[in-house]
Amino acid sequence: MKSEFTPPIGKITQIDGQCISLIGNDIDTDRIIPARFLKCVNFDSLGESVFEDDRKTLKGRHPFDLEENKNSSILIVNSNFGCGSSREHAPQALIRWGIKAIIGESFADIFYSNCIAIGIPCFTLPKKSIEEIQNYCDNQFLFLEIDLENSLAKSKDLNLNLEIKETTRKMFLSGEWDATSTLMENEKLIENKFNQLPYIKFNTHLAI
Repeated sequence: MKSEFTPPIGKITQIDGQCISLIGNDIDTDRIIPARFLKCVNFDSLGESVFEDDRKTLKGRHPFDLEENKNSSILIVNSNFGCGSSREHAPQALIRWGIKAIIGESFADIFYSNCIAIGIPCFTLPKKSIEEIQNYCDNQFLFLEIDLENSLAKSKDLNLNLEIKETTRKMFLSGEWDATSTLMENEKLIENKFNQLPYIKFNTHLAI
């Protein structure tokens, strides 16, 4: 049983966790979270339904059902992960299952952006490197320490030079990815700007 979901906030500089490997190219958002779950009022329970149809098909043999993967938080994927529908429910389901970072060959652009917006860094590596990591995961437990400052990931056996967009890396290191916290930290600035707006002054004058 996973612990209660706590959303990430502010600066993200380090992510440590066990890896879970999901093999396959072009895994789309409908596979990540089937369309029937989009009717939810909030995202709270989506983690339970991540890869719902794939998991039913594999009858307990899906990576997200294996007991040894229950505490994993770093997802290893192949190319064009998150393609298809632009639904934000896909990364929301992953983060609520427990995923804190994703390393893959490539990502669909909108899925990538949706991940960044909720605090899931997405890193890329060449195809050969991803396959080596996935083969490693098939044979033994892999715990990675990810250093966003230097775009590095390491374990007792591996040292990986991760690739991430520089603008994205800076957003995580500064905390600017977290729009809500950024707004709250600048409450006074927003209030001052609000009071300077000409139509606010006009409406205030009419009210008086």
